Amino acid sequence: MEQIHPSAIIEDGAEIHPSASIGAFSIIESGAVIGPECIIESCVRIFNAVHMGSNNHVFHGVVLGCEPQDLGYTTEKSKPLTIGSGNMFKEGVNISRGVKTENGSIVGDHNYFMCGVHVGHDCHIRDNIVIAPNSVIGGHVSISEYVFISGLVAIHQFVNIGQYTMLGGCAKVVKDIPPFTTADGNPARIAGFNSVGMKRAGFSSAARKRIKQCYHTLYHSGLNITQALEQLKSGTLSAEDALIVDFVENSDRGITAHR
Repeated sequence: MEQIHPSAIIEDGAEIHPSASIGAFSIIESGAVIGPECIIESCVRIFNAVHMGSNNHVFHGVVLGCEPQDLGYTTEKSKPLTIGSGNMFKEGVNISRGVKTENGSIVGDHNYFMCGVHVGHDCHIRDNIVIAPNSVIGGHVSISEYVFISGLVAIHQFVNIGQYTMLGGCAKVVKDIPPFTTADGNPARIAGFNSVGMKRAGFSSAARKRIKQCYHTLYHSGLNITQALEQLKSGTLSAEDALIVDFVENSDRGITAHR
C-alpha cells in the first residue's frame, strides 16, 4: 500500500507505485511516474516530465524535472527527465528536464548525487557515477560509467566525460575528459591516468599498462593528436585502446590537454 504523508500534494494523473513512499509537504505533478520501492522524502518537488524507475531514494528538498535554466525555453519545447533505478539524490539536488533533444535529460542506474548538485537540461548521466557536493553540470553534458566527480567541480555545456575518470575538487572542465584519466585545475588539465579507480574496478595490470602506453602516445610522444591516433590504429588495439581512440576521434570540443 502507498505510504503518502497527508500533507503531500499528489496531483491527479501522477502514477505512484503502491510500494513507493511520499514524505511530508512533497509535490508530485500530474504526469510524473514514480516506480516501485522509491522513497521520496519531505519537501521534494517532482515535475510532470519525470519518469522514475525503482528503488530511488530522493532526500529532503530535491527538485527533479524543473524548467531548464535556458533563456530560450518555452513549455512547448518541454522534454522528459527519465531516471533509472537505484539512484540516490541527496539534499538540495536539482536536475532539469530536457528541452532541445528528443530524449530529454537522462539519468541511468546506481548513481549518487551528493547535496547541492545541479544538472542542466539534456544531459546524459549514465551508470555508477558519484558526484560530490555542489558540483554544477551544464546542459548537454554526457558522463560515462564509473566516473567520480569531486566537490565544487564546474563542467561546461556539451562536454563529454569518459569512463572511469576522476575529476579533482574545484576543477573547471571546458573540454572533453578521455576515459581512464584524472583531471584537475582551473582550467582542468589531465594529471595522469586513474590507476586507483581501475584497480578497484578489477582491471588487470596488463590492461592498465596498455592504457598507460596509449596515453603516452597521445600526450608524450611529440605527435599531434591526428598523428598519434594514426600510430595507435596502425597496431593492434585492445578493447580499452579502442575505447580511447573512438572517444578522441569523436570529440567535438577537443580533449583536455595534459599538464
